[in-house]
Amino acid sequence: MNIYVGNLAYSVTEDDLRQSFEQYGTVTTCDLIQDKYSGRSKGFGFVEMTNNQEAQSAIEALNETDLQGRPLKVNETRPKEERPERSSSDRY
Repeated sequence: MNIYVGNLAYSVTEDDLRQSFEQYGTVTTCDLIQDKYSGRSKGFGFVEMTNNQEAQSAIEALNETDLQGRPLKVNETRPKEERPERSSSDRY
């Protein structure tokens, strides 16, 4: 199961995130999303766990808990919604 983790402090590392979730089961991937220009964290990331029951336990246990001074927002990743094409006139 893929899990969204939001409201992360900019100082949180992938290792910090992995350690938090490994308490509940096996973490297969852990990705912090970073700005492609500055390399700075965007304050959210994704954790993937192999076992759905373990993932659900992690979501329930970690949502709204404090990590480095910020209450985490943790939930199952939802499919990306289709967005309408933007014309060049919509951008300005």
